[in-house]
Amino acid sequence: MDFGRLITAMVTPFDSEERIDWEQTGRLMDYLIEEQKSDSLVICGTTGESPTLTDEEKLEMFEFAVKHAAGRCKIIAGTGSNHTAHSIHLSVEAEKLGVDALLIVAPYYNKPNQEGLYRHFASIANATKLPVMLYNVPSRTVVSLSKETTLRLAQIPNVVATKECASLEQVAGIAAEAPAGFKVYSGDDSAALPAMAVGAYGVVSVASHIVGPAMKEMLDSFLAGRVDAAARLHQKLLPVFKGLFECPNPVAVKYALNELGQHVGPVRLPLVPPSEEEAESIRQLLR
Repeated sequence: MDFGRLITAMVTPFDSEERIDWEQTGRLMDYLIEEQKSDSLVICGTTGESPTLTDEEKLEMFEFAVKHAAGRCKIIAGTGSNHTAHSIHLSVEAEKLGVDALLIVAPYYNKPNQEGLYRHFASIANATKLPVMLYNVPSRTVVSLSKETTLRLAQIPNVVATKECASLEQVAGIAAEAPAGFKVYSGDDSAALPAMAVGAYGVVSVASHIVGPAMKEMLDSFLAGRVDAAARLHQKLLPVFKGLFECPNPVAVKYALNELGQHVGPVRLPLVPPSEEEAESIRQLLR
């Protein structure tokens, strides 16, 4: 399955009572697909505040997203956790709701070794027919999927991609040695272009909520061999890539979307709104 080059890890819109705002969720999806040029959307990933969503909310989001997208983009359900059986349950339920694929984050906090990581991901993949994208983000999970474990998992037929937030060296190594058709995505906006230069296929992005067309142009320029043009776009976008992570994600991007008229509402505790200084910095980025 081809998820495209530009995947947006979508925020979850809340109303003033911090309930999911279904009307705004539909508007945001339309905006991301039609105006921001997203090829696929990750629903209820960590940018979607998955740690604060109940299972019921996640399943309602998956069902809503599948129906609202209506084939206009791929829907990738964030069903990973640090509890293997729970991840399997969510993945099986998501499959019943018609999602196109699963994004499974490395188990956080309990710090499994590489064999534990392999068995966790393999158990989830073997419980479903859906394509699975691994998600390696050691800055948040404390553990890192090694290149060797990733390549071992890539032998499982429905493990088709990885979202990498580790080193460019790891991106290059996986891209070089993975089976044909296995795709590596950068999970870091600021590393998207460098990652593609060493073999990545695309990016799972946060910044594409607000600079999607420019990011698409950057990726297309690189793929067409216009490397200088791609580099100039990367340089221009770099302050946005960096600035959106000055606060814990997705605090900054939700504030930015609210400023732009996409009323996605607040973040849920333990996240808090940006300080006045942070808010002014985000407004400067948008200007």
